[in-house]
Amino acid sequence: MAAVAPRGGRARRRAMAEMNMVPFIDVMLVLLIIFMVSAPLITTGLVDLPTVGKAKTQPPHVVEVVVGLDEKLRLRLDGGEPQPVPFARLAAEVKKLQAGDAQVPVVISADKSVKYDAVVRAMDTLQKNGIARVGLAVRQGG
Repeated sequence: MAAVAPRGGRARRRAMAEMNMVPFIDVMLVLLIIFMVSAPLITTGLVDLPTVGKAKTQPPHVVEVVVGLDEKLRLRLDGGEPQPVPFARLAAEVKKLQAGDAQVPVVISADKSVKYDAVVRAMDTLQKNGIARVGLAVRQGG
């Protein structure tokens, strides 16, 4: 079918309204090749986690702060019977158990189902009151 010429004598061509996808596909294939080649060259980062060291000698006295499931605190000296202590008196009681020796270590132990916030609050309270040697108890082999 021939195009009908308008009165001016020349036929008009309609512009195609299609999108040309070939350049887009070419760019995507080039990017795919670049990522496939560079992916094996990327090194994965290694995280050095802290390890538990073993002391050569056991300290003569250890004050242990036990955080219970109900988030109540108990103090234990040298593995003895734990005594309940209110949170407001924690630092004063620990200093009393240290008997003026700031080198007596304080160990905080808690069950794994205790909220971490309770452990951090106890540690923060001790450190803000000048108790320097505060650590966390670690269960070996588990």
